[in-house]
Amino acid sequence: MNKSSFGKGVIFAVTAYLIWGILPIYWKTLSAINSMHILGFRIVFSLLFVGGILITRKNTSWLRFYEDKKKGILLVLAGLTISFNWGLYIWAVNSAHTIETSLGYYINPLISIVLGLLFFKEKLKFLQIIAFALASIGVLTLTFLTGSLPWISLCLAFSFAFYGLLKKTINLSALETLGVETLVACPLGLLLLFSSFGERWSFPDTGVFSLVITLPLHILVLLILCGAATSFPLFLFAKGAKILPLSTLGFIQFLSPTLSFLTGYFIFHEHFPIHNFIAFGFIWAAAILYIISLFQKSALSPLAPCSWGSASFKQKR
Repeated sequence: MNKSSFGKGVIFAVTAYLIWGILPIYWKTLSAINSMHILGFRIVFSLLFVGGILITRKNTSWLRFYEDKKKGILLVLAGLTISFNWGLYIWAVNSAHTIETSLGYYINPLISIVLGLLFFKEKLKFLQIIAFALASIGVLTLTFLTGSLPWISLCLAFSFAFYGLLKKTINLSALETLGVETLVACPLGLLLLFSSFGERWSFPDTGVFSLVITLPLHILVLLILCGAATSFPLFLFAKGAKILPLSTLGFIQFLSPTLSFLTGYFIFHEHFPIHNFIAFGFIWAAAILYIISLFQKSALSPLAPCSWGSASFKQKR
């Protein structure tokens, strides 16, 4: 790999994770809209955006995903899993839990590694074992300090890890898989759009059509752009992942939860007692050990692209 290619890969990956890291600000701007309606827009317009690109490229093979029953089932499960992840993430950000979402994406790579051990008999490095132990201590410490399990963090981490597990055996490009996933989730998205959840700008019996009349123009534009906001960073990441080694991606990926944490703490001013830094200290130490473990000698080539160890990189919120 020459320096020019490596530099381009870094730019692609960093830009993708920067976008993912500041997405909480995007969702917060839409906080007057019920999170389930935002999810509906995100699903439907991601399908329109990605489907439009694929069809423009005369790629229609993804529309026949059902011909392979095993792959079709995996894609349906992946679509439902990522929809759950998206919906929970949007709700969490707009309910003042952005810092908890960052915790989920700090520990997600460690859960992916454990799933690789359980389902694919992959070996854990010593530092990864220590990292997982530290992350577990951090979660237990946070539970003790707050008096409740950080369920938002855990649900985001596990749902995204299982999403990566499902996608491991699917041989499709990032855009094709997103196209199929949003296609199978489209009925759910439409159901959400035509449902009434009783927020400030609600959807009465006329459903989404009344939204065009009642919403301010800038809010409507942001809702329509949900598809692009979802797909564009994924496209950038996919280009970077083809160039960069696993160790570099492993380091860059923590940019996203770090930005989310800083956004929640300094911009949204979310409640975060000083003693919670003790719990997060364990989580951050686990993340550092995980990064170090990626640079250790292993069966992977130093220039190997993303593999299961980085399954959590496949697609972000």
